[in-house]
Amino acid sequence: MTAVNLSEHRIILGSASPRRKELLAGLDLEFTVDAETNCDEKYDPASRHDMIPLEIAKAKSKGFHRPLEDDEVLITADTMVFCGRDIMGKPKDRDDAVHMLRRLSGNTHTVVTGVYIRTNAKGQGFACTSEVTFKKLEDSEIEYYIDRYRPYDKAGAYGIQEWIGYAGITSINGSYYNIMGLPVQRLYTALKDF
Repeated sequence: MTAVNLSEHRIILGSASPRRKELLAGLDLEFTVDAETNCDEKYDPASRHDMIPLEIAKAKSKGFHRPLEDDEVLITADTMVFCGRDIMGKPKDRDDAVHMLRRLSGNTHTVVTGVYIRTNAKGQGFACTSEVTFKKLEDSEIEYYIDRYRPYDKAGAYGIQEWIGYAGITSINGSYYNIMGLPVQRLYTALKDF
């Protein structure tokens, strides 16, 4: 039992991300993971950047592979990196990861995570925004990181909690956990009010 009283509900994390699983576990909530969804994650690139991840999180929720039971709460999320006009999801391959990190090098970018919470009766979502600044990265640092950490499952081709976060990030403004993929403080508040 935590300060969030969901004892009459079964929480489902609709994400295969090990980071999201770890972060949600930090709230001491009991939950299961079921990431099966019928969502193609398409979006309109002309949409406001802060709305795209929320639209995708909502689509993941609506596309959940089965109807929810009356006592179930589904949590879905999506994280994207925005650098100038560039929208960065997960890199397709090594070359794409190198390109992304070169683009982020020496610049400030925005990380947005959209979260959607749903039961059979209602749903609500929110987006959380953080800014991250990288030092100027050397090509050898980019190559070392990609070869050692293989960040192909991470938006923007990096994990702030990994080597590159320690060695390359000079500042953040906003939620650290948002940058990891799940703004747990904001989620905790939303669950309390849900």
